[in-house]
Amino acid sequence: MNFHQAPVTFVGKLNLKVEDVKRSLTFYQEIVGLKVMEQTERTANLTADGKTVLLSIEQPENVLPKQPRTTGLYHFALLLPSREDLGRILKHFLQVAYPLQGASDHSVSEAVYLADPDGNGIEIYADREPSSWSWNNGEVAMRTEPLDAEAVLKAGEGDSWRGIPVDTVVGHIHLHVSEFPKTEEFYVKGLGFEVVTRYGGQALFISTGKYHHHIGLNTWAGVGAPQASPNSVGLESFTLMFPNEEKRERIIAQLKDIGASVTEEKGYFATSDPSGNRIRLQV
Repeated sequence: MNFHQAPVTFVGKLNLKVEDVKRSLTFYQEIVGLKVMEQTERTANLTADGKTVLLSIEQPENVLPKQPRTTGLYHFALLLPSREDLGRILKHFLQVAYPLQGASDHSVSEAVYLADPDGNGIEIYADREPSSWSWNNGEVAMRTEPLDAEAVLKAGEGDSWRGIPVDTVVGHIHLHVSEFPKTEEFYVKGLGFEVVTRYGGQALFISTGKYHHHIGLNTWAGVGAPQASPNSVGLESFTLMFPNEEKRERIIAQLKDIGASVTEEKGYFATSDPSGNRIRLQV
């Protein structure tokens, strides 16, 4: 099953604020391997296939550096088509000596972690076959063990890295939030996601269509963490893709039923979770 197309609800695009668009473009093109689709002096849209925007970056006026201990982006994750692709990009990172922040085996997937020049977290990963995922009472088993980097690199042998594969998608987003009761209500009763894993009261993973997670939520920045300044580096918004207009209308009604605000701006609908993370609702 493809967990990033209809009838599943999934993350389609990230909108990030950066300090220097030119610096960020160099990173996202040369290190990550995305391509520029559109560009202005202060903004750029980036793509893997030349047709679908995965990442938009903008340099706000009077931009501030990334603010620690606030709600917002923990990391966004680019899902590669195969383990072979992960091996090739890992070799590329090692060849250009870009610093990695980690590399993990999560049972359901294998991943490497890094950050862009502004400190925005990035996960690049490949899923294992869904038939190998272990489910128990509606929860999927995920772990964090060291990545077998040698095996991943070996899987990527035989072909050189030529940029990120065209079939790459935004696999998931992981957010800092300020608390869980209202947050869980917002994402489950409002947006229609299902809880698939809980970690000790500090992290919550949710999805649709029995994916291991489309969204991760954590309180690792501190319970009660404040929102970052509007012009600071970090997440501006992310887009949720719904399979059809009927589903989006139903979700908007659910959001309003729990007291969440939904606005229509420039042809799209938008809402914010209880921690101020802004979400665009798109078909």
